[in-house]
Amino acid sequence: MSETDHTYGQLATSIAGIAGTLYFDPTVRGTLQRIVDFAVSTVEGADMAGISLVSERGIETPVYSEPHALEVDNIQYETGEGPCLDAIEKKATIYAEDLADDERWPLFGPRAAALGLRSLLSCRLSAEDATLGALNLYARLPRAYGAIDRTKAVIFAAHAGVALGVAKGREEAGVLLDREIGRLEYLRGALASREVIGQAEGILIERERITADQAFQVLRRASQHLNIKLREVAAYLVETGEVPPGS
Repeated sequence: MSETDHTYGQLATSIAGIAGTLYFDPTVRGTLQRIVDFAVSTVEGADMAGISLVSERGIETPVYSEPHALEVDNIQYETGEGPCLDAIEKKATIYAEDLADDERWPLFGPRAAALGLRSLLSCRLSAEDATLGALNLYARLPRAYGAIDRTKAVIFAAHAGVALGVAKGREEAGVLLDREIGRLEYLRGALASREVIGQAEGILIERERITADQAFQVLRRASQHLNIKLREVAAYLVETGEVPPGS
């Protein structure tokens, strides 16, 4: 094994250990923030970082290490050009050595450089081959990222994309579970209401010698007159044996 291979192997193992902690956050936003924080501490050339996330509303930056990163990301969205947009569209890693004179982004580059950011490395974030967004690493110095730094970023982004995919799946499953629980609670409540109303109807049928439909109408009229729920009228009758007073 060459020295370079050994270095990259150690690098992959190290970043895998760091990225593994991303899986512990149960929320998408929390996972995104962890990705940003770890990226700045892991890639030596990075001064700040942000994530361009693909959503139903388009592309946005929900998390960043410094507000300055959000400002530069917004310039990309405003001009419609920049490394992060290319990384998402082309499904690739995009590196700008010096934004001040990079001809690929004539509108975005000079404005980013004017804000004091010269190098930008954007790595696609993906899970199961679906593009989730891009991890953007900003540096104040031109040509801030060497081969090792770029390798670190790519490996880290690969782990981060999987972790983000897991978090999104977990969060979506949680939403579906909450909906199902709500539906079951509603059904349980409806069944309980139907049961107590049936008991109240049975009491009226036996005591007043009336039909089931007539018993229901008695309960309904009491509910309307007292402006309380039919179930509450029925529960009162079952508990006391009487239709609520004033009905």
